[in-house]
Amino acid sequence: MMHHPRPATKQDMPRVLELIKELAVFEKEPEAVEITLSDLEHDGFGEQPKFKCFIVEVKNKVEGLALVYPRYSTWKGKTLHLEDLIVSKTSRSKGLGTMLLDAVVKYGHSIGVKRISWEVLDWNESAIAFYEKKGANVMRDWDVVQLDENGIKNYLGNIN
Repeated sequence: MMHHPRPATKQDMPRVLELIKELAVFEKEPEAVEITLSDLEHDGFGEQPKFKCFIVEVKNKVEGLALVYPRYSTWKGKTLHLEDLIVSKTSRSKGLGTMLLDAVVKYGHSIGVKRISWEVLDWNESAIAFYEKKGANVMRDWDVVQLDENGIKNYLGNIN
């Protein structure tokens, strides 16, 4: 039995971490996950939550999640960033991704954001097709720019 998405609780975080690790394997970066269970519990459920997470369950097991956090656009104002939308490999093609995206869009609309944005790997063609079918604009002329922890240290070491 499938349930409608609901906001995640602290008790859901162990399974959320499992799904994050499953995604990292799928994206061919299994070693990249540094986040811990206590990070998720503290950052999502502390005094100032850094993110909101929606989950969907099948047979009382969390099989999908969507994790979002607020951003601000100098052009648009209040926006929402969808960091990850993950459906467990065993539960794909059952409509869970659509249910989670619906929950994110409803939430974004309810808090008055002007835009919801996210990234997708350029080789993940099924995800790209899914998002485009939903009316999203996949902006192929933009590149993601990041400074990792080492990059930040090196950067700081090179200024006065």
